[in-house]
Amino acid sequence: MIEYLKIAMEFLKDYLRLLRFLKGKILYLFLAFLLMGLSAIFDGFSIGMIVPLADNVLTGKKIIIPRKLPNFLESLIQKLNSLQPLVLLKILSISVIILLFLKNFFAFLRSYIMSDLGLRVVRDVRAKLFEKLQRLSLDFFEEKSSGEIVSRLTNDVGLIQNAVSYALTDLIQCSLQIMVFSFIVFYIDWKLALVSFILFPSIIFPVVKIGKRIKKLATKSQQKIADINSLIVENVTGQRIIKAFNAQKIEIENFNEKNSLYYKFQRKLVKRNVMISPMTEFIASLGAIFLLFVGGKKVIANEMSFGIFGLFIGALLSMVRPFKKLSNTHSINQTAIAGAKRIYEILEEPIKVKSKKNCLKIKEFKEEILFEDVWFKYKDSDWVLKGINLRVKKGEKIAIVGKTGVGKSTLVNLIPRFYDPQKGRVTIDKIDIRHICLENLRDLIGIVTQEPILFNLTIEENIALGKKRVSFEDIKRACKLAFADEFIENLPKKYKTVIGERGVRLSGGQKQRIAIARAILKDPQILILDEATSQLDSESERIVQLALEKLMENRTVFVIAHRLSTVRNCSKIIVLDEGKIAEIGTHTELLKTGKIYPHFYKLQFKES
Repeated sequence: MIEYLKIAMEFLKDYLRLLRFLKGKILYLFLAFLLMGLSAIFDGFSIGMIVPLADNVLTGKKIIIPRKLPNFLESLIQKLNSLQPLVLLKILSISVIILLFLKNFFAFLRSYIMSDLGLRVVRDVRAKLFEKLQRLSLDFFEEKSSGEIVSRLTNDVGLIQNAVSYALTDLIQCSLQIMVFSFIVFYIDWKLALVSFILFPSIIFPVVKIGKRIKKLATKSQQKIADINSLIVENVTGQRIIKAFNAQKIEIENFNEKNSLYYKFQRKLVKRNVMISPMTEFIASLGAIFLLFVGGKKVIANEMSFGIFGLFIGALLSMVRPFKKLSNTHSINQTAIAGAKRIYEILEEPIKVKSKKNCLKIKEFKEEILFEDVWFKYKDSDWVLKGINLRVKKGEKIAIVGKTGVGKSTLVNLIPRFYDPQKGRVTIDKIDIRHICLENLRDLIGIVTQEPILFNLTIEENIALGKKRVSFEDIKRACKLAFADEFIENLPKKYKTVIGERGVRLSGGQKQRIAIARAILKDPQILILDEATSQLDSESERIVQLALEKLMENRTVFVIAHRLSTVRNCSKIIVLDEGKIAEIGTHTELLKTGKIYPHFYKLQFKES
């Protein structure tokens, strides 16, 4: 018994947390509750028609109820007993039509309001989730797969809709129906009703037990569908490589394995869901048979009329359907609670990189960027950067070189605060960048990466990304400076051409020139070029390099490059080794005095 109470309390706590999604929509819920109450009352009146129909109309006997009644009920029963059967039949027929119309009209309004409420909740939760994703730090996206995130925005949110539109409706409606029918049976014969209600725990306990198992299975099932979503996303975006390496068969096998696991969990869920309804119906039917025997004896002894006994049994049997629905509702809610838990994991995820209260707004970068004893590491890794001290004056072109994985990209990613260092600080004009408003800080910075990130939008929209108001002439000017206008003008729809997901319809050089045009349009004071030409052929690299030179004019630039030929003319070259600045100087100085840089240079010279 204690175990069942603990399970029930845990469920109540989780369910109340689920209902927090209804915040701000109480008026809708109250209106639906009112309509459900009216519908439940009409259910009681409808079943009450059994009494005069069975006693007066069909058997010609008087209504007998085994208890003292209030005066208005006594007068009503006397009036009904005095009516001619045919007159009463006409009255009952008209009354039933009116009651059925009102009952179904209110049921329609209730269902519509609750369905709309569910859709509103889904809309708002999905919007909150998406908004939170935009504010979360990059480390969150490195730990979660894209498929898992998509699953929470789609599958898990859909489970919330089921819980609100259907399960909550049934929970309230069925509870009200049970209250109305309970009132009827207890009013007729409270002793007989009490005996019947002793049977209910035998229905509730197995439902609670099975519900706990459903919640666990639902959580695992949602994890499996997230795995499937992740595999699909990776498969769709990686089709070029999959086909190139003839990996279709392996991909199919991986998908079938994950799909089969999901099927197994879903089958277990279905088994337990469908088990609840017949089990509760069977137990309830046993109770009804017992009551039929006991109550039948009272009718034979003329202690109550057949119509009253029919009302008693009818009200009890009418509770079977609400109880069945409540048991099904419990399984839906358990599944939704598992989904809500995964949604709250995102909504309650701490934002590690964010603007401080009363943050500073700066309009321009005036003097220098300073790294002061900066240490940084990713989650569950060793230190990537160790005690970095670096001064970069306005207008300088700084190149960062070193072996793969040495921390070059990590170093420049600290400037726009994609991450914050665990020790030390980065300052702009002697202001710790953690004290600068994040949006304001990033307005100062432009980035062109090794793999340009483009979206399934038009060329014009990709270039104007993040800008609400920008003229078409400014976009064209940026494209000319980026040497992108020549290929854009040859496209059928020119700047209105949709370039596909990740710019799949463009070549590598074309994509990079679009990314450069985007940076030119932003007109940043600080520019980060992260391996911007490393994946291009010689001709594309030549064009892109010309575009980059235009972009780099009159800006403070951080250049990460594998090809040392692209960094010869930089003001200063930083050589990273084992997370530290090992060497620093110009190209000429490092060739004379350096140890690591000359080694890199000789290797590339031999390769060329």
